[in-house]
Amino acid sequence: MPTATQTPPAAVPAPARVGPRRLPGPDWLWAALLTLAVTTFRAGTPQLWRDELASWNAASRDTGELIGMLGHVDAVSGLYYLLLHGWVSVFGDSEAMLRLPSALAMAATAALVVAIARNLFDRRTAVFAGLLFALLPVVTRYGTEARSYALVVLAATAATWLLLRALERPGPARWAAYAVPVALSGLLHMVSLLVLLPHALIVLLRWWGQRRGRTVVGFALGAAAGLLPVIPLLLLGRSQAGRQIGWIKTPHLRDLAGLWDNLFASPLVGLGVAATALLPLAWSRGRRPAVELLLIGAVPVAAVYLVSQGSTSYFIDRYVLFTVPAWALLAAAGLAALKPRPVGVAALAALILLGVPDQRHLRTEQAKETADGRAAAAVITKGYRPGDGFVPLRGASERFYMTDFQIEYHLPDRIRMRDVFVRHSAEDSDDLFPVECALPERCLGDTGRIWLVTRGSAKDDAYGRLPADQARALKDHYRVTTSTHVRGLRVSLLERTR
Repeated sequence: MPTATQTPPAAVPAPARVGPRRLPGPDWLWAALLTLAVTTFRAGTPQLWRDELASWNAASRDTGELIGMLGHVDAVSGLYYLLLHGWVSVFGDSEAMLRLPSALAMAATAALVVAIARNLFDRRTAVFAGLLFALLPVVTRYGTEARSYALVVLAATAATWLLLRALERPGPARWAAYAVPVALSGLLHMVSLLVLLPHALIVLLRWWGQRRGRTVVGFALGAAAGLLPVIPLLLLGRSQAGRQIGWIKTPHLRDLAGLWDNLFASPLVGLGVAATALLPLAWSRGRRPAVELLLIGAVPVAAVYLVSQGSTSYFIDRYVLFTVPAWALLAAAGLAALKPRPVGVAALAALILLGVPDQRHLRTEQAKETADGRAAAAVITKGYRPGDGFVPLRGASERFYMTDFQIEYHLPDRIRMRDVFVRHSAEDSDDLFPVECALPERCLGDTGRIWLVTRGSAKDDAYGRLPADQARALKDHYRVTTSTHVRGLRVSLLERTR
């Protein structure tokens, strides 16, 4: 028993508070709901553009036809197409419904952004991050896009969140959980696997400070487990890369500025994010998490640039879209730390307001596709007769416009036209595009009337950039009776002369 002259033992200091291990209260919920509201507002107004039309066309096929196509083209989008196929079979294929999965993915990402901010910083930063992410123009741009990119952002952000949890308390279950979004990220878009590079650097930095070798082993096993199911897709996708992304040019250093502007769908917002994202590096408090987020944002971009110096280029903004949450978190951390606090609030409001003009444009009919497929389809619908034929602009250098998909999407189901110059349908060819007749004149058959759709202005010839042999066959046997110009397209009705 201690005597009166003895001093009591020193109090044991409380352990340092570890960041929350679960989603923090309602903050993640309002961020998700706000993002969902922003991305679904007038989501059906912009016309589908060619990449979205490819998604619709693929998802509209039956499962066997879709799998057959993926063996020849677009295998890297296969998982997304299969998911979208199931989605449209339940909810339909309107513009809004085609885009809703992307809106839901961005909403879920917003929740994870708030959770990561609470883990690495504090509640004020989490609130700023939730607001900023929800109102970035690029979140609207790809939250209203019938492509896989929003789902990739969700998978990569989930991988980061689960990595942080595993680093807090390493264990087999947490590293196994980490492997799941890594695999999904790679299956949805292979370039997103570059997120493993900054993740590995973060693990090494944490190991350097803690010297816990099991952490490195756990990460290596988790990453390997996530990569394993992606390997077959990597091999197949590599064989298809020339056809699908051969148009992407090898980048130069000056192209980094353009990529940055497009990465935020707004040059002004991109400039504002760049300025505020560097602020957390200027003070000691929060510097470590800021460095980790900077790695997640910058390393994949640098890696894509370097890899694209080879035979195949991947240097395009949407391929590194998964880095946006990290940049938003950095910017939010910088703004939230500004003193006095009203200055940070005002700066956040200013950064959001910079994107308002872009937000408004993203909800216009021409936000994605300038050619008016709706109006062109309406012209055909008004003058259609059973037995009419159809000739869209689909030459070797023009088919990427997907004019045929554009018209077919907007036509009512009751209208069935024979695609005159098609020898084998895309489904029969296990391809995205049909095989056209080598000798167009022999494919005309006895079709009495043909709807010809080409791209161009009101001054352009009705035959536009139609392949020369197809144009010659039509001119020899048909005459143009009406020709209507709508925005970006010319719709002509041809009637047989002999």
